[in-house]
Amino acid sequence: MKKLVSLSIVLLLTFQLFSQDTVKSAEPEKYKFDTLKILLATPVKDQYRSGTCWSFAAVSYLESELIRLGSGETDLSEMFFVNHAYREKAKKYIRYHGSSNFGPGGQAHDVMNIIKSYGYVSETGYPGIVPGETSHNHGELDKVLKGFLDAVLASKSGKLSQAWYPAYLGILDAYLGKLPENSKQTTQKINPDDYIELTSYSHHPYYTWINLEIPDNWSNDKYFNLPLDELMSLMFDALNKGYTIAWDGDVSDKGFSHSNGIAILPDKDIKSLAGSERERWEKLSEKDKNAELYKFETPGNEKKVTPEMRQEAFDSHLSTDDHLMYVIGIAVDQKGTRYLITKNSWAANSNKYGGYLKISEPYARMHTIAFMVHKDALPGAILKKAGE
Repeated sequence: MKKLVSLSIVLLLTFQLFSQDTVKSAEPEKYKFDTLKILLATPVKDQYRSGTCWSFAAVSYLESELIRLGSGETDLSEMFFVNHAYREKAKKYIRYHGSSNFGPGGQAHDVMNIIKSYGYVSETGYPGIVPGETSHNHGELDKVLKGFLDAVLASKSGKLSQAWYPAYLGILDAYLGKLPENSKQTTQKINPDDYIELTSYSHHPYYTWINLEIPDNWSNDKYFNLPLDELMSLMFDALNKGYTIAWDGDVSDKGFSHSNGIAILPDKDIKSLAGSERERWEKLSEKDKNAELYKFETPGNEKKVTPEMRQEAFDSHLSTDDHLMYVIGIAVDQKGTRYLITKNSWAANSNKYGGYLKISEPYARMHTIAFMVHKDALPGAILKKAGE
């Protein structure tokens, strides 16, 4: 009898252990990442309450380029480029009678264009902090600049005075400080003509230079248009070759979560559902479906993004040009999905990853508007097609 009791206990314990293992194995595994490639980057900065991500991303890119080119670590001024860009935007806004885009936004090529004429300076040489602030708070500045230009255009005197531009510069000087002189001597290592911006949209012919219709391309710079698969391949190839990229894309998608340090494009595999589980899913509201899909805890299925899906998202304004960041590497999760290791400009303490996040390849396929890279990272065949 004792043997039977003992055997029962053993069987019960075995069943309990087996059941626990089964339960554990059935639980979705948390995200686990392996870093495939990581390149050097300077510390994360904070754009704070300013719409100047374009400058922060491009400056981060330049700082790493200077490291790659042998100049060592440098802390460059973002506001130097912001000040110069505001000057050029104002001239264009007035010349176009207020019909061109005027605002704090911009593109990575704005920084390169300014370097051609004015070079660049260090952060200590031009911090550009609004008086009385400790971080970049531009809410008032943006409104004052736009209001001033609109008042100039609203003048009923029959012609514009010669005073408006010096007065406008006075506003910039008051808020950001006077620009330093002789900055162009600091451009020995960076040749702006060595950099190229790539995109992929089917409403323009592939392998042509296009004026991409995004509001912050106020300078009407050109992008080289490629098929989507080729664009993505070049992005990852550049990183593997040791070239970082300045990334322009959409972060308004609900799959983007800086606080969780990840951007994903989850998709439910409906075909794998059967019986009551499929019925349950089909009865869920859109809100409840999203709650299940966007937990940012475990890797799952992601959408297979086609050029048609990407084009539709762009044309319907579901994928917009609303943020620039800087990409320094590649990671992969336990399901084999690749990610871009991305440096944001929302402060190092903005999430538990020191201000970095990982963008899944499906998310990047859908929401990459464009990226900038050094020409040396690209195959000769692409450069030839681009006329470079």
